[in-house]
Amino acid sequence: MKTKAGAKKRFALTGSGKIKRKHAFKSHILTKKSTKRKRNLGYTGLVSKTDENNVKLALAIK
Repeated sequence: MKTKAGAKKRFALTGSGKIKRKHAFKSHILTKKSTKRKRNLGYTGLVSKTDENNVKLALAIK
């Protein structure tokens, strides 16, 4: 099964098998967002347990 090109650009696996992701809402209209909010959006997050199976399917991971 092929990997979805959009998914391989957006997600990365950690050493323990979790899936890293970037936060949304950090690309434009940044003037009305607080500095703290923008800073916290810059950090990576983890994909939630409920979405993990869908992301793994897109990445062709078993």
